[in-house]
Amino acid sequence: MRRLAALLLLCAAPLPAAAQETVPESAIIAWRYTVQPGDTFAAIARRMGVTMQALGAFNGVPSPYVIRIGQVLRRPDPVVESHRTLRVRRPALPPRPRPAPAHVREAGAPRLSWPTSGAVISRFGVPVKNQPNNGIDLVAFEGMNVTAAAPGKVLFAGTEPERFGQLILIDHGNGWVTAYAYLGKVTVKEGQSVKARQQIARIGRSGEAKKPTLHFELRRDNAPRDPYIYLPVRL
Repeated sequence: MRRLAALLLLCAAPLPAAAQETVPESAIIAWRYTVQPGDTFAAIARRMGVTMQALGAFNGVPSPYVIRIGQVLRRPDPVVESHRTLRVRRPALPPRPRPAPAHVREAGAPRLSWPTSGAVISRFGVPVKNQPNNGIDLVAFEGMNVTAAAPGKVLFAGTEPERFGQLILIDHGNGWVTAYAYLGKVTVKEGQSVKARQQIARIGRSGEAKKPTLHFELRRDNAPRDPYIYLPVRL
């Protein structure tokens, strides 16, 4: 298999034109759908006839909508229009895992290095544009190197259409994944193995970034962790 069942997948924009096929997508009408190899969150939402935001909120999957093969997604309730808008109620999903407390460093976490030399301008948990910040933001000069924070395998390298623009996800094993967003040029490919501090991209201003910035996240089993406490102290 191209990806192991334990590896995470990311919703992504459609593949470049050279890799696209013109096969019509089949609609998903079942209330539950199991993620298959090659699925993206964007395509599943489109086939269900719902927005990515609605599908993510209903299933407890936050942006950037990381999913895994074998994961079961529930189709959101339909909205019925009459004299007023009614919503069919269904049993609530169990709450998703909360991030670990900021002061706790978990055993088995990868040993991280700083992905770029930029200054931290936004910390974990501090809202940015009314959105929760699940990582940290570093400001840097456009074109500066972005490096892998730890050795691993590239799960995704491409465009995330909602917020993050050019995005890379790297799996470090045992459920740990790092994410690098707002990138400029991406220099690695999906499925590629990388070493710690190996160049993977260059600083850019894609997605919602208004200036050259790197958005960096650390997740375990898709639950965000504060990357700052896992990074070495800067002198």
